[in-house]
Amino acid sequence: MTARSGLALAVFLATSTTAVTAARADSDRDKEIALALEAGPATVTAKAGVWVHDKTGYVQARESKNGFVCIVDHRIPNAVEPQCMDAEGVKTFFPKYQLVAQLRAKGTAEPDIRKAVKAAFASGAFKAPARPGVIYMMSPHNVVTIDEDKGVAQPFPGHLMFYAPNLTSADLGSDGTPASPLFVVDEGTPHALMIVPVAMGGGGHMHGSQAP
Repeated sequence: MTARSGLALAVFLATSTTAVTAARADSDRDKEIALALEAGPATVTAKAGVWVHDKTGYVQARESKNGFVCIVDHRIPNAVEPQCMDAEGVKTFFPKYQLVAQLRAKGTAEPDIRKAVKAAFASGAFKAPARPGVIYMMSPHNVVTIDEDKGVAQPFPGHLMFYAPNLTSADLGSDGTPASPLFVVDEGTPHALMIVPVAMGGGGHMHGSQAP
């Protein structure tokens, strides 16, 4: 092999590797978009925006035309939590998701990420929703956070989440278990959510009840 042919081969291999890497990235992006859009009904997702992960955190893949945004959240690394949130959720919940993704992309330790989230609530950077609203989590592929500190996540059926700042399950006459018609997660916090299971999608038994 001549020096020229060796150089040509090296260039070809480098180009091929780059093309394969790019193709894999596109494939992963398409899969994340599809998974995010599973979370909501077609009446929402048809015009919803979509954000996906890259090496820096979340980036916009599609602009919203109806105020809704769909993402695949990972409250803890092994959780898979596709959701479509309304405009109020985009203003109040999405900044928290973005911070977590950004810090995790930088290699920040999970306990430090949780501290940063709590600090943002304490400083007023993160706020409670100002009006009623909904986050759809109707995907059959939900793997939701059960214990944030221990890093435990489990499958859970499709459900709806309604903003319930500072509410508890007891306030609703619920025993707080997933067998209840409804229950509250992140009880007593600005980002408390009323969980209402729906008949379609998914499997599993529990939903996390950790504070943000």
